[in-house]
Amino acid sequence: MPADPDTRRIEELGLNSSAPPGQLLYDGWLVRLANGQAKRARSVNAVYPSTVPLETKITYCEALFRRAGLPAIFRMTPFSQPSTLDAELERRGYGRFETTAVELAAIDAARLGGGAAEPVGLDVLAESVGALRGSPPEHRAAHRARLDGIPLERHAVVVRESGRVVAAGLTIVEDGVAGLFDIITDEGVRRRGHARTVVVSLLRKALELGARHAYLQVKSDNEPARRLYRQFGFEERYEYWYRGRPGEQR
Repeated sequence: MPADPDTRRIEELGLNSSAPPGQLLYDGWLVRLANGQAKRARSVNAVYPSTVPLETKITYCEALFRRAGLPAIFRMTPFSQPSTLDAELERRGYGRFETTAVELAAIDAARLGGGAAEPVGLDVLAESVGALRGSPPEHRAAHRARLDGIPLERHAVVVRESGRVVAAGLTIVEDGVAGLFDIITDEGVRRRGHARTVVVSLLRKALELGARHAYLQVKSDNEPARRLYRQFGFEERYEYWYRGRPGEQR
């Protein structure tokens, strides 16, 4: 089994797997300006060291989001640069919200018993996930556009009941590591094993595509989902969170 990827590499893989069509690199910060539901695709990611004064950078990014008609959101990780950014945003009134755990597991074929989900195209996935989330048409279109633009192996699955999609998920594979995304189940049919079927199917496909590790992102307070993922050996490696001004934390 290959050695576990380090946490910084996991962060890079996650960013690559969520790259929107529109983004800018500004003095070490990746500024994403997609009009969609996923905050990873419409936030500032302070990934590299920089030289421009912090106050100047924050003001510049705020102007970019204002011009795009989006709330200014900063995605914070243990690796954000500079290390004073989180405290400075808090001083400016940017509240912390939506803490998310990034979990990693070695893919173990012995854990992957059970039924199989239905493979589908990215158009079906984007529409299905949008329907299950109650997303408006423009968010579904942005989701599809983002998936279309990712130059990596992608594989989507759904579970149906009486012909209706009740669960869905996606894996994106890069450098021998699979990211699991968009795992969602209709609230009315939870605790029937559909989410497990989705995860099993995605991990099986990831193995076929050469992946030996998998990562995922789950809200830290989502204990039912985290219990499921522990069945496959997922363990937390780090957390990230968002900063946004009052009324704009969405």
